[in-house]
Amino acid sequence: MRILLAISGGIDSMYLANRASELFPEASFAAAHCNFQLRGEESDGDERFVREWCAGHNLPLYVKRFDTAAIAAERGISIEMAARDLRYEWFGELCAANGFDALATAHNANDNAETLILNLLRGTGSRGLRGIADGRNLDSTVRILRPMVGISRKEIRKWMEANGCGWREDSTNRESVVKRNVVRNEVFPIFERINPKFVDTLNADIKRFSQVDDIADDYFLSVKDSVCDERGIRIDDILKLRHWEYVLWRFLEPCSFSQETFEKLTALMGRFAAEKRGTVTLGGKTFESPSHIVKALRGRLVISLRNPQER
Repeated sequence: MRILLAISGGIDSMYLANRASELFPEASFAAAHCNFQLRGEESDGDERFVREWCAGHNLPLYVKRFDTAAIAAERGISIEMAARDLRYEWFGELCAANGFDALATAHNANDNAETLILNLLRGTGSRGLRGIADGRNLDSTVRILRPMVGISRKEIRKWMEANGCGWREDSTNRESVVKRNVVRNEVFPIFERINPKFVDTLNADIKRFSQVDDIADDYFLSVKDSVCDERGIRIDDILKLRHWEYVLWRFLEPCSFSQETFEKLTALMGRFAAEKRGTVTLGGKTFESPSHIVKALRGRLVISLRNPQER
């Protein structure tokens, strides 16, 4: 198996680099480093460090520089999101061009706990309670592996220090500007005072949430075809389901509807069901998200793109 290691130079990715052969016995490796050019000399120092380490360990290395700020402005997204997109786009290209079977990243148990809290604060369905998957597909042929999701940042630092391994510190990690850093630097120390093992506790909860979500997913898949057809979701049929609100949420989940809009829709449907078409009507009602429209039409909820000619 040929694995591409995503190496930033930080403590987590250097732990991955140092222990790759233990984490993936019998695999062969190469490394990939992104220089996002966001921290001036510090970013270049990270690149030099990774180049020197890989040269000293006979590990093949791919490096790419990105004008991340310019690309973020061009795409109309945050710098953080641009960096993530650029990273995975390039990793996918590398894997396809060089025959790698998988990409390994250094996400750890703290990252997993942070993701859970951020998802909860943003508002999430049950899928957001799953945290970071320990593996998913980068594309149809390449798997993303996350062998460190069960390892805490404290354990990583302890091992690195005990074995005299070097790494680079990203100065922006100490700045509580992006939301993840606020959670990491300001919220998690409070959690630790309440429960010193809170990272383990949250990760155990994530496993249980994932199991519950699998059960819910099985339920959705078992009923979805009974309430919809090519013309839309049949209102009378979905309202017969005990958990119709959850099923409707799953239908609309990819459409980016706000919680407020979804609640307006379910409240109207609930009144429609309770009053048996008395004074409440659904026909012609329209609900919109940035990308989609749901319209009640002839006994169905019809989901469509807002601007299909542009998509």
